[in-house]
Parts: sequence; structure tokens; C-alpha cells
Amino acid sequence: MIDLRFLRENPDAVRDAQKARRRDPATVDAVLSADSRWREATAQFESRRAEQKTFGKQVAQAKGEEKQALLAQAKELSAEVKRLEAEAAEAEQERDAALRAIPNIAEGAPEGLEDDYVVLEHVGTPRQFDFPVKDHLDLGEGLGAIDMARGAKVSGARFYFLTGVGAQLELALLNAAMDQAAGYGFTPMITPTLVLPEAMEGTGFLGEHADEVYHLDKDDDLYLVGTSEVALAGYHAGEVLDLSDGPKRYAGWSACYRREAGSYGKDTRGIIRVHQFHKVEMFSYCRIEDAYEEHQRLLAWEREMLAKIDVPYRIIDTAAGDLGTSAARKFDCEAWVPSQNAYRELTSTSNTTQFQARRLNIRERTEDGLRPVATLNGTLATTRWIVAILENHQQADGSVVVPEGLRPYMGGREVLEPIR
Repeated sequence: MIDLRFLRENPDAVRDAQKARRRDPATVDAVLSADSRWREATAQFESRRAEQKTFGKQVAQAKGEEKQALLAQAKELSAEVKRLEAEAAEAEQERDAALRAIPNIAEGAPEGLEDDYVVLEHVGTPRQFDFPVKDHLDLGEGLGAIDMARGAKVSGARFYFLTGVGAQLELALLNAAMDQAAGYGFTPMITPTLVLPEAMEGTGFLGEHADEVYHLDKDDDLYLVGTSEVALAGYHAGEVLDLSDGPKRYAGWSACYRREAGSYGKDTRGIIRVHQFHKVEMFSYCRIEDAYEEHQRLLAWEREMLAKIDVPYRIIDTAAGDLGTSAARKFDCEAWVPSQNAYRELTSTSNTTQFQARRLNIRERTEDGLRPVATLNGTLATTRWIVAILENHQQADGSVVVPEGLRPYMGGREVLEPIR
């Protein structure tokens, strides 16, 4: 969540930030109102409690009828102290709930909504084909790599099997991503995919995003994660970190689950928008002063990984109105998909500043005391990358050239041949 002190001192700035994200600025007033009631009730509670302690000494020294009278007054004072304490707790709970509803403050992001992103750079040039282009599903089926029909038979719509070279290609991508991350000092992690509500709430994936999340609601009260970011953020919850030697970096490999509740009728063909996929996610804890540079480093590592699959892509700066709850800034790398004549997201990297760390109580020790750390995340490879690889490297006979960067992870294989 955002800094309460900052909101108290800069309410208009937070209101403007709410408007930039197309949110209701009245939430700021709800926080301030509850905060005012909390401070007033807390001051009265502390005053009356101090009075109660002093009064208790008088009662202890009194005798006879005087003591009985004082005991009656003490009982009334005790009831008032409890009432004021309850009022303060209720106001604090209301304030914190309203504060959690306020998303992070966008920092440097373009103004506007989903289509108002800014293209920062194009890398590579879309290939000009001299034969009819196939989409990734036609190619994948021809290679014996993707089986949507049996995925639907087993699990329903938007599920699939990766078979044969399809499974090998995904493993190649994820292993290449893990090797690259480990080479830059990231700690490889296989993370839980079921998490407690505190972890999901702490990373900002509940609230307005709850309809995208799978929830096991019976006696378990667990959530299936849509990214290992959730588990990696919760890994150090409630801890004080030592960042004197630089950021703490983790690379999480996990299955990911998303309901895609708001995508009815979108990308129903193939594996672009599905309910389950695999991903390697970078996650970094750093000092807030280092967060901007760390964000650029995560983007550079994404670019290095994309170079291994040799596809054209562009980098976009996501508009403030399209940012997730936790992100202050987000860069997406979108690969060219020939069959759609469009760019589609392959990676995203977000700077969430101290927003998640405040929720999860992750701090560092400084000369001035404890303060929240900054957290950042970035995609290094996902199942969706297979779409870009198959379509951009397809040949006229339905075969697909394996990008050079992945050949060491495919046993040196250079071409994926159709099943005859």
C-alpha cells in the first residue's frame, strides 16, 4: 500500500494519481476521514487510560465508603477506556481497508488507458514470408507439439497438452531462462503454487483482480497463483533484510493459473490466452534509491533472453490507467505474431516501489531506522513464447527452425519436422 504519511501530507497528489489510474479519488477522503477519527479516538483513549492508572492509585489508598465510591467511578472509567479503544480500533481498521484499496502511485508512466502506451523501441524487423503463413496452432498440431482437443476433453476450454517437441520446447525455454538468471546471481526457486490469502492480498492480486484468481474456498482458503511473484514476495514477509551488498534476487519457476474471467471470446484459438501455463519470473528486493536502475536491469535481462529466440519485438511503456494495483511503472516486451499481424506480450517487468513491502512488512535497516524495501518483478520465459517461436521461424513445408539460442537445450536440434 502507499505511505500513509505521504497521503496525509499530499492528499491532492494522491487524488491526482487516482484520477490518472481512472479510480475514484473519494477513496482518499475516506482514508483521511477514518484517519482523523482514529487519531482523535486514540488521543482520548490514551488520555483516559493515563487517568485510569492515576485513579487506580487513589483507589488503592482509599478506605471504607470512599473506596466504594471510587471503585464505582473506576468501573465507569474502565468502560469508557474500553469504548474509546474499540472506537480507535474500528477507525484504524476502516482507514487501513480504504488505504489498501488505493493502488500504487504511477511514476513516469504515460497518461491514459490500455491503448495509450508509448512504444519505446522496436527490435528486429517482421519477416516477409513468400508462402501462406500458418498460425501457431496449425504449426503445433502438424509438429505433434500441441493438442488442444484432448486438453479440452480432460480439463475444458483453454486447456491443452504440450506433446513431444512442444514439451521439449517449453522445457528448453524455461531451462534457458533459469540458466541465464543463475548466471547473473539470481537464486533459482521452485515455488509453491498454492498460497495463503495474506500472500495474495499482500502482492495486490485480490480486490479488483479477485475474479482472475482461482480460490479453493472450502476448508483450505488457498489461492492458485497466476505468477510466482506472489510466492517470491511472500518469501520474506515479516522480515528485516540486509541489502548492504546489493539487491536480493530470485528466479521462480512455477505453474501459473488464471481464470481469464474478462476475456470471453478473446484468443480462444491456441495457447495465447489459457488457464494454465509455466513461467520463470525474476523477483528483486532492493533499496528504494536503487529501484529505477534495477528496473532497467530486469528489462535488459528480458531483452537478453528474447535475443535467444530471435523474434522481432517492441518495448512499450504501459499507461497509468492500465497498470496493475501494485505497479508504479511497467515495461512490456511484445513479440510480432505473423498470423495476427500484431504484437503480443511476451514479458513484462514492474517496479512496485515499496507498495508490496508495506503490505507484507518487509523492511531493511538503515542509519535512520527500519523502512520498507522496494520490490520488482519481470518475466523471463513463459509458455506463450512458443507462439512467437513457431510462427516467426516457420518454413513453407510446416517445419520450424529452432532458434540458435535454444539449440543447446534441444539436444542440438536445428529443425522441428512435421509428423508425416
